Amino acid sequence: MALAVNTFYTGLFRHSLDDKGRLTLPSAWRHAHAAEDRFLATPHPDGYIAVLPPREVEVLHTKISGMKMSDAKAQAFAARFFSQTQDFSFDKAGRIGLSAELLRHAGIEREAVLVGTLTKFNIYHPTRWQQEEARSAGEHFGDLMRQMDI
Repeated sequence: MALAVNTFYTGLFRHSLDDKGRLTLPSAWRHAHAAEDRFLATPHPDGYIAVLPPREVEVLHTKISGMKMSDAKAQAFAARFFSQTQDFSFDKAGRIGLSAELLRHAGIEREAVLVGTLTKFNIYHPTRWQQEEARSAGEHFGDLMRQMDI
């Protein structure tokens, strides 16, 4: 799989699931990928769906491959993490089908907000995204930038 050198996941996109429960990825995010590229979607503990694109999947693969079979904590983590994780690719129209479990975890029934985080992206229920925006608004955003040393 040839990965693009500089694929950036930036911006915010509001999309509705279609009648078959599929969500369309923004064209700006899929342009650097072939339809057969594999992404991973996993429930984030904070109530949204975290999506790792192919480059991040490779990074994760390297980490997981280095875990020892005798490391019980590492094996328990891998089993828990990957039992909840879904791999997917998108169709010609850029649509993805997420599992009912992932959608339920994020509370998504019809509307979703896709938010880029540069190297990956997240999928939120609109209300959950509003909460996240409020948490990092105004002075809080400046504080976050300082904490990140940006």
